[in-house]
Amino acid sequence: MSSTRYAWLQKEKPQPEQQAPLLLPTKEIPGSYGIPFISPIKDRLDYYYFKGHDKFFQSKIDQYSSTVFRTNMIPGPFMASDPRVIAVLDAKSFPILFDTSKVEKKDVFTGTYMPSTKLTGGYRVCSYLDPSEPSHTKVKQFLFNLLKSRKDYLLPAFRSAYAAPIFSSVETQVASHGQANFNDLNNDIAFDFLGKAYFGKSPSDVGAAGLQKKVTIWLLLQLAPLASNVLTKLHVPKLVEDFLLHTFALPSFIAKPGYKSMYDYFNTAGSAALDLAEKVGLSRDEACHNLIFATSFNTYGGLRVLFPGLLTRLAQSGRDLHGRLATEVRQAVASHGENGQVTLGALEQMELAKSVVYEVLRIDPPVEFQYAHAKKDFLLQSHDAQFQVRKGEMLFGYQPFATRDTRVFGANAGEFVPDRFVGPDGAKLLRYVWWSNGPETEEPTVNDKQCAGKNFVVLVARLFVAEFFLNYDSFTAEISGSLVGSQVNITSLTKAKAKAGNFY
Repeated sequence: MSSTRYAWLQKEKPQPEQQAPLLLPTKEIPGSYGIPFISPIKDRLDYYYFKGHDKFFQSKIDQYSSTVFRTNMIPGPFMASDPRVIAVLDAKSFPILFDTSKVEKKDVFTGTYMPSTKLTGGYRVCSYLDPSEPSHTKVKQFLFNLLKSRKDYLLPAFRSAYAAPIFSSVETQVASHGQANFNDLNNDIAFDFLGKAYFGKSPSDVGAAGLQKKVTIWLLLQLAPLASNVLTKLHVPKLVEDFLLHTFALPSFIAKPGYKSMYDYFNTAGSAALDLAEKVGLSRDEACHNLIFATSFNTYGGLRVLFPGLLTRLAQSGRDLHGRLATEVRQAVASHGENGQVTLGALEQMELAKSVVYEVLRIDPPVEFQYAHAKKDFLLQSHDAQFQVRKGEMLFGYQPFATRDTRVFGANAGEFVPDRFVGPDGAKLLRYVWWSNGPETEEPTVNDKQCAGKNFVVLVARLFVAEFFLNYDSFTAEISGSLVGSQVNITSLTKAKAKAGNFY
C-alpha cells in the first residue's frame, strides 16, 4: 500500500520518536463540534459517504495542522447521546487510551453508542466494563484461566479443525470453479475451530452445525451503526441507508432465537469452562454470556477480518516473499517440528513469519477505533504540543493513522514491509503495535483493557502462515473490498514440492 495515502505523516523528515522535545508548547485543542444535531449528521455523512474514513480525518488534520483535534464521531443522532470526541491520531498521543490511571473504559467498546444488553443476556459483558469494576477482574481472570487450561489443545485443533478443512475446500473450489471464496470458507470453518480449541467440541460435533450464521446475525445487529455502503450495493440511496443503519438501533429481538441456540451450545459444550468461572466467583449464567461474547465477538469476529487480511498482504507481496516464508517454515519444521508438523518450538524459529503477522496487525488492525473518557483533568501530548483535557471528555483514536506514524516507523510507514519487526531494531518497534488495546510488548492483566486473548490471536495467525507455507509454495488471489476488511478470492495454488528444505 502506498504511503501517499497517509501524506500528512510525510510532511516532516522522519525522526525517532524519543527525540521529541521535552518541553512542548501548551495549546488549545483545535476544532469545533459545530451546530448541535446538524453538524454531527454532516460529519457522519462525510465519514461514511462523501469523504470516507481516511479523507475525513485527513481533511481535519490539514485544516487544523494538528493530529489532536475536536470532532464529532459516528454514529451521531439519534444512536449516540453525545458524539463529541477529542481525536488523537499520532503515535505519541494515542497511548493515552490505554492509561487507566487517567481514562475510564466503561461502556465505550463500540464507541459513542452501546448496543442493548438484551443482546448479551442482560449483562454488561467484559468488553464494556472498566477495570475498576469488580466483575471485570472476575471475568478476565476466568478467560485467562480458560486459555491456560486449553493451551495444549490449540495446535492439534487448528491443524484438524481449521487448516485441513479450509485448505481442502480451497483446493476443491479452485479446481472446480477457477477460484475459491476464502472469506465464506473462513467464516464457516473458523467458528468450528474455536469450539474445538476452547471446549473440545465444535458446534458440528454436537448437532449445532451452521451456528456461525446465527452468530453473524447477532454480530451485525451490534455493528450495523459502524457499517456503510451495504444497502447501496442493492441500489438503495445513500441517505436512505444512512437513516436505516445509523439513526436507530436495529431491534434486538431479531437475534433472540439464534442467541438462544448460541447460549445452549456454549452452556453445554463449555461446561468445563463454566466450572472454572465458578472458582473465581462468577455465576454460570454471567460467565456463559461473557464466554459467548469473548468467543463470538472478540475472537471469531477478529478472525473473520485477520485471516483475509493476512492473505491480502501476502497475495499483494508476490512470489518472492512466498519463497522466503516457505523456506523458513520448512526448515524450521525440519529442525524443530514433529513428524513433519508445526510445533511451538518450530514456530519460534520463524522470525519472518512472526514479523509478517505483526506487520499486518500494525497496518491493518482488526479493530480500528479506540475510545475512553477522561477520569480527571490532564495534559495530553502529541509530538509537537500538549493540550488540556478536561474530566469527562471522550477521547477517540483511529489506529491506522497512529500506527503509520513516520516519526516512529520511518518514511515507509504506510507500506507493508514483511521484515519490519525482524531483529533487535525491529523488536523495539513492537511497543507501537496496539491492535490488542495495548502495546504488543506488554501482557494483558485484570487491571487493564488489553485483549485477554492477545497471545492466542497472534499464535493462531502465526500458525495460519506456517501451515499455509508448509503446504503451498505460492498462490494468487483477487482482492476487493468487503463489509469489514478485505474480500479474498484465491485463484491459484502451487502445492509444496517438499515439506522441508529450500523453496528454490
